[in-house]
Amino acid sequence: MSGVSPAAAEQSSGRVPETDDDLPLPDLPPLPKDPRWRVEHLGFLTVVSFALLLCAASVGFLVSGPVAALAAAGGVLMVTVSYSLTTLVVAVVDTVRPALVLPIGMLTYVVKFSLLGVILAFGVSSDWSGKDALGLGIVAGVVVWTGVQAWWVTRQTLRR
Repeated sequence: MSGVSPAAAEQSSGRVPETDDDLPLPDLPPLPKDPRWRVEHLGFLTVVSFALLLCAASVGFLVSGPVAALAAAGGVLMVTVSYSLTTLVVAVVDTVRPALVLPIGMLTYVVKFSLLGVILAFGVSSDWSGKDALGLGIVAGVVVWTGVQAWWVTRQTLRR
């Protein structure tokens, strides 16, 4: 008798102790019949964002010239692309594995806002003449996108 417990002998021999593999998997909620509802607003929001991009570029050009026009349009474009990608990522994850929506959604937001913060930090610390227009374009993009999406959701909710 060596004085070693059976569990310790199994671990030292490299064998994995047997576990009860007969446990059932948890019940998952059924997938929706038509998952397109998660992204049906993107077409309308893209059109509105493109219209805002044109307006921002026009105002930037009239106020401060071509650099401000490109910067303002770039700010709106950054918001449009980042919000669209977030919507698509969350929609795909919700379709494939709804339990992962929160962690993947949070990771997407952390990456998105970290990149936006880095871009803004470099913009603020530089002597670039378009930094004010870029900031205003970002603010306009966020306000318009959020407002239009809230309107869309409210409209869809009232329809049902």
